[in-house]
Amino acid sequence: MALTDPSRPTDVALLTDLYELTMAQGLWEHGKLEERDCFTAFYRDHPFGSAYAVMCGTAELADLVENTRFTSEDIDYLASLKAPAGGALFKPGFLEYLRDFRMHVDIDAVPEGELVFAREPMVRVMGPALECQMLETALLNTINFQTLVATKTARVVGAAKGRPVAEFGLRRAQGPDGGMAVARASYVAGCASTSNVLAGRKYGIPVSGTHAHSWVMSFETELEAFRAFAATSPNNCTLLIDTYDVREGVENAITVAHEMEARGERLAGIRIDSGDLARLSKYVRGRFDEEGLEYVKIVVSNDLDEYTIQSLLDQGAPIDSFGVGTKLATCYDQPALGGVYKLAARRDPGDAAWTPVMKLSEQPYKRTIPGVQQVRRYFDDAGSPVCDMIYDEAYVEGAGDARGTTLVAVNDAALVTSVAGMEYRELLEPVVRDGHAVAPREPLTAARERCASALAALDPEYKRFLYPQSYIVGMEAGLARVRDELVRERMNAAASPMPWKAPK
Repeated sequence: MALTDPSRPTDVALLTDLYELTMAQGLWEHGKLEERDCFTAFYRDHPFGSAYAVMCGTAELADLVENTRFTSEDIDYLASLKAPAGGALFKPGFLEYLRDFRMHVDIDAVPEGELVFAREPMVRVMGPALECQMLETALLNTINFQTLVATKTARVVGAAKGRPVAEFGLRRAQGPDGGMAVARASYVAGCASTSNVLAGRKYGIPVSGTHAHSWVMSFETELEAFRAFAATSPNNCTLLIDTYDVREGVENAITVAHEMEARGERLAGIRIDSGDLARLSKYVRGRFDEEGLEYVKIVVSNDLDEYTIQSLLDQGAPIDSFGVGTKLATCYDQPALGGVYKLAARRDPGDAAWTPVMKLSEQPYKRTIPGVQQVRRYFDDAGSPVCDMIYDEAYVEGAGDARGTTLVAVNDAALVTSVAGMEYRELLEPVVRDGHAVAPREPLTAARERCASALAALDPEYKRFLYPQSYIVGMEAGLARVRDELVRERMNAAASPMPWKAPK
């Protein structure tokens, strides 16, 4: 939450895993300061059984880069660290290097609110090898959780079918920073408001909330409590009617609603936070309508998620809006996105061309994609996205527009698709150049509108909760060949004869 607040000092430089700094020291000591690397951040599996994710956190990457500075206190702390085998963990010369450290990287990223899919780059970082490596942890920390929250929110908001969803998760979020990230990401992905007042001030998100059960319990009777709250907040009066009994609560709310009408005021709504929400909301709606109070809205909460909301509406529950807290803020049923940051190309000093590299792994599933990657999204005649193609941008720059129009699916080499003649646009956009922001700081509403537009354009077959259709992500055929060649080279090298002795 400190990354985007220029009025506060940050601890961004030490917001990292220790091994990023030990590797940085190794690169410094072995003369690799002039080597340039290209890393990509991506995820392997869609969260929540979905067919997509909603990109979020991109707007904070420039602040992350610009605020990476090592203070004297930081240097002193690092100097105090001891190696497990004895002696100082960091060399004095390296610590002096860090004292004047500045980032000079270039970052391209998918804009916030845009949809992303498994295996394709969400962020691309290019620059000095040491700097690219040091960005890994903080960058993943910035985009992983917010993308996860935004994806969960998109599902919840989609289930609500146009009814407002308020984010109520601050008290259940993983700490203050988690609560701020949840409010921010959930607004990008469609929540109408948040209960988090600090997030409202900092990000310009609408805030919402009225009273809790403790308010009702602070008075001798529920009716007295309702009357007092209506007198205190006549323009923000939503009454929580399930402290004792919903049927009694709705009668007290009806009494207060008529009293407010007599004063020229209106009861905004009631909230139900427990019980059979479908059955109770139907009963409450019926009572209000019988009393000529059709304008009173019904809000429900109580550990809601996309599946519960879908079920309530399938049952015909006359609910006007939802308050979603715990299961949104904690991304219930999937605690992490699993985004990774992998080296994809490198360039030695004096070399004009990039050398693609890849990670093989004992598990073929974890093999990475090489090259200076860019993504093109292709659209059908109706403007709906149909597939994404990863291609090597460095190869295009070196040989003109030699990239082909054949796409080979990342996870299924037998799935080959032609994109010839289709409309497309590039997904990765410039965010940072030479360590400084180049993209304007857009308002959060712009990301929110982008998300709404992207979700509206996506075919419903990709948005259903059960067995969604898999979206095609593939490599340009030339890049697929390069990847296959690297796999063969590495596997052949690994297959070299090893010394062997016959057992006695």
